[in-house]
Amino acid sequence: MKATFLLAFSLITFSFTSMAQLRVIPLKSQSELLKSDSPKLAQNKKLVYDMWREFLEAGHLEVAEKYFDENYMQHNPNAGTGRKALVEFFSKFSKPQAISDSIKTDVVAIVAEGDLVTISFVREMPDPVDKSKKYTTTWFDMFRIENGKIAEHWDSSEKMKFN
Repeated sequence: MKATFLLAFSLITFSFTSMAQLRVIPLKSQSELLKSDSPKLAQNKKLVYDMWREFLEAGHLEVAEKYFDENYMQHNPNAGTGRKALVEFFSKFSKPQAISDSIKTDVVAIVAEGDLVTISFVREMPDPVDKSKKYTTTWFDMFRIENGKIAEHWDSSEKMKFN
């Protein structure tokens, strides 16, 4: 029993120390990510893509009705449920600016299946072990589309304290 534990511990320890994290790399062409053999899935991808550029990145909160269902459901612990609550949340720190032709954040993938669209991004973070270094990881947002609008959202956000 003791020998089995030591062998398992050694394998795990040496496996982690010998692994090197691969840098997360964005795909070069965002327009390629919008393609799909299914017109409906391509439409859903484009809806999320355009919302991201216009509403989230460019801060044009006036387009909320174009993209979000009135009863939009939010699973991020920092924002309320409903289109009105979403606009109120982003109005605290969003200011309208020029809308970019592509998403400014490095996009890894846009995947659609059924009524869900998931978009993943490169995220650079400070290394907790060595503050002089950074590492990359991936951030995910998933949306459920209903009747041509975003009806629900999930992401990996943790609860934050806003000043």
